[in-house]
Amino acid sequence: MAKIPLFQYDKEESDTEIGVLHVLKTIIQERRSIKRFNGKPVALSDVAAVLEGASWAPNHGCREPWRFIVAAEAGLEAMQNTLKECTIPKWNQLPEEELKQKTAGFSLPGAFVFVIVPEDPRQKERLEDFSAASALIQNAQLLAWEQGIGTCWKTPAWIDAPKFRQALDVKPGERILAMLQFGYYDELPKAKERTPIEEKITYFG
Repeated sequence: MAKIPLFQYDKEESDTEIGVLHVLKTIIQERRSIKRFNGKPVALSDVAAVLEGASWAPNHGCREPWRFIVAAEAGLEAMQNTLKECTIPKWNQLPEEELKQKTAGFSLPGAFVFVIVPEDPRQKERLEDFSAASALIQNAQLLAWEQGIGTCWKTPAWIDAPKFRQALDVKPGERILAMLQFGYYDELPKAKERTPIEEKITYFG
């Protein structure tokens, strides 16, 4: 079924309002975290458009507590080499097949976005900023999915490693909140069961 961009709907018509809600709910429910990309590159303009839309996420005081490091098109191979250098010890001494296996996780995504947030020394503001950036990441995943682009939100252990932070020029007082992989895929993962929401709700009063 062809996906219809949400902006084409006329919100003044009540039946269309129901249609918009249905489309939005469908995108939320159908989105999957893609673990196996097919290696097709994602256009830099497509990534930028997704981030532009995602930046309308709610954020306290309109602080917009985020910046992005984007690797796509010409920057994709450079990022793959950086990941190899920073995450695989003595990679140049490994047998070719072993190196291929170790780099498989970052050789097939079509683009990378690293979401950088400030680490405010005030606990309340820091949590607000992290929450706002997380909302932006979810927006990005949904907007990408609507365009037929898969994503995967990752927080690998090495994301805070000094060598990797230096390679990305992450400043003191900043943190890499997420590595967001973009790409195309050949196989859609099956949905995982969700706990019935009634089991997660406590009704007060």
